This record gives sequence, structure tokens and C-alpha cells, in this order.
Amino acid sequence: MAKSKFTTAVLLLVGMLGVVTAQAEEAEQIFNFYCAQCHGVEGKGNGPNVTEDFPVDPRDFTQAEEMEKLSDADIKNVILEGGPIVSKSEMMPPWGKTLSEEQVDALTKYLRKLCNCVGNAD
Repeated sequence: MAKSKFTTAVLLLVGMLGVVTAQAEEAEQIFNFYCAQCHGVEGKGNGPNVTEDFPVDPRDFTQAEEMEKLSDADIKNVILEGGPIVSKSEMMPPWGKTLSEEQVDALTKYLRKLCNCVGNAD
């Protein structure tokens, strides 16, 4: 009987790890599809759309010092509402009608991974 409970616990843990991995992969795919054109695949603000005449410098998500100033709520707000909501460029579009809440949460975690930081408390 104890072996059965152990096996069940192991299978549950493996399943949970699979969900976390899938969410991380989905977040990276979302970033690459919606964000990388301006922010770059590595999040450094150097995406293929950013040419010499690009009107703004997209945020470099790898700059931990700058990203630490933002709370997760700040990041989610910009993703959902776009740049103008925080007096930034309208070149940053709102994604609130495109991405689900779960996708925005996953994307926020992915941005934290890029900066290797946690940010201000909400």
C-alpha cells in the first residue's frame, strides 16, 4: 500500500513538472510571437523591427537594475494596456484583448527570467 502511495506521489510530481515546463515553453513562444519583433529574442530591445529610424528604444528586459524597479503588476499593466497607460510610447500596443490572464502571468514570469530579477513587491 505504501508503495502505491509513493508511486502516485511521484506521478503527480512528474505531471506538475510537465505543466510548469509547458507553461514556460508557452511563455517563450508568446514572447517570440508578440514581443521579439521589437524587444529581440533575448529581450535586449534589439528586435528586427528596431531600425535606425525606429522612434523609440524598446525596453531591454535583461537590465536587472531597471526591471527591479517594476512590480509584476506594473509589467502586467503595460502588457494589457500598452505603453501609453504608463506615459510610454504608443509603439507598445495593448495585448489585453489578445492574451489571456494566464498568458500574461506566464509572460511576466518569463520577463523576470530574462532579467534574473524579482522586482518591487506589488
